[in-house]
Amino acid sequence: MATKEKINLLDVVPFRSTHITTDWDGDCIVISFPRFKYEWMKKFMTPKGLSSDIKVKLEGHGTAVWQLIDGERTVGDIIKELAEHFKEEANYESRVTTYIAQLQKDGFIIYLLPDQP
Repeated sequence: MATKEKINLLDVVPFRSTHITTDWDGDCIVISFPRFKYEWMKKFMTPKGLSSDIKVKLEGHGTAVWQLIDGERTVGDIIKELAEHFKEEANYESRVTTYIAQLQKDGFIIYLLPDQP
């Protein structure tokens, strides 16, 4: 059995999943993703009056992080760029890495490893 090599989260590049759309709602970002995977499910299983997309409004810190997830910056780069935004908070680095890990767990982003093209 092959063992997985441990990867430092600060070295990965987060990339927005292709099924996610982004809109502005005042000063915060709203991300949207399909309620169902298949088109036929949207048609037959979406209750009347409900959108076929689920919308999540990000708060101020989440919006700041989301704006920097561009498929080019590493998590470490994002943390460095957010230093001014989080200037009043101690240990914001941990908060940002936890937030990014949760975005990945929920399928909003994927990680590109440093050696992947």
